[in-house]
Amino acid sequence: MRALAPLLAALWLATPAAAETLSNPIAAFSGLDKITGRITSFDVYIDETVQFGALQLTPRVCYTRPPTETQRTSVFLEVDQVSLKGGSQRIFTGWMFADSPALNAIDHPVYDIWLVDCKQQSDTPPPDQNTAAASAAEQPAQ
Repeated sequence: MRALAPLLAALWLATPAAAETLSNPIAAFSGLDKITGRITSFDVYIDETVQFGALQLTPRVCYTRPPTETQRTSVFLEVDQVSLKGGSQRIFTGWMFADSPALNAIDHPVYDIWLVDCKQQSDTPPPDQNTAAASAAEQPAQ
């Protein structure tokens, strides 16, 4: 049994540790409008839906790794296309990777969207603050 202890210790040390993933509250995207050639950068909070042109984006999770690990930034995203009649159709559901934007690209004739990063903080106010500010602005002064 004593002879096995060093062997088991060596095997345990040689086994790579699973990379820890960090969950982030904000996904940072860039979007290209192919008609105007304009690129827009925008932040989206997890489970918030934002509109970019005729597309509605809803990130569900945004993962990064600690700075000491090899970086791998990914987001699970749902994208709906809004029609002129007011309906919407899901055109993308899946993972996007910041280091490989073409791997799971959104296939759309007018818009390109790619993940840039995941963040802990943003200059964009959280959705609750946007809703509260809009409600306050709509109510008449008393």
